Amino acid sequence: MLSLSASLSLLASVMLLGGCGILFQHHEKRADATLQPTGGNTASGTVTFIERADGVQVSYNLSGMPPNSDHALQIHERGDCIVSGSDGGPVFAPASERTNSGSKVEGDLASIHADANGSATGFIVASDVSLDGVRSVLSRALLLHRDAADTYAITPHGAGPALACGVIRQ
Repeated sequence: MLSLSASLSLLASVMLLGGCGILFQHHEKRADATLQPTGGNTASGTVTFIERADGVQVSYNLSGMPPNSDHALQIHERGDCIVSGSDGGPVFAPASERTNSGSKVEGDLASIHADANGSATGFIVASDVSLDGVRSVLSRALLLHRDAADTYAITPHGAGPALACGVIRQ
């Protein structure tokens, strides 16, 4: 049988190790963007970015779009939405060698579809971006464009003017 001091020592060790587990637990990397309508538009909503093993899960809940319409959801280089969402700069493309071939760039997340009520809810997995390092989307502008992303343009308005804009923040 263990002595009282040995039992207390064992209990203290178990509690200490249990406390260390809290310190070393995997903490989910997460960021959010609140999209506000640009001048003359009504689109708005929230977008959440959660880093997973297979990429960044981008969950969106948007409203105020034209009914039954398709729109590009894109990350732009600069985190600025001051002038109608147009100050975000070009679409985020850290792998510049890919932009010359006309292939999809990292910041072109997806085209989303608004339902009959002008709302869109869902998620995509963006495997080419992250929440840290050179492919980080933090502090960049997230724009909801008027048109769908059917071409991979690198220009600031490749998918038409912005309906809503927000900055991605932790």
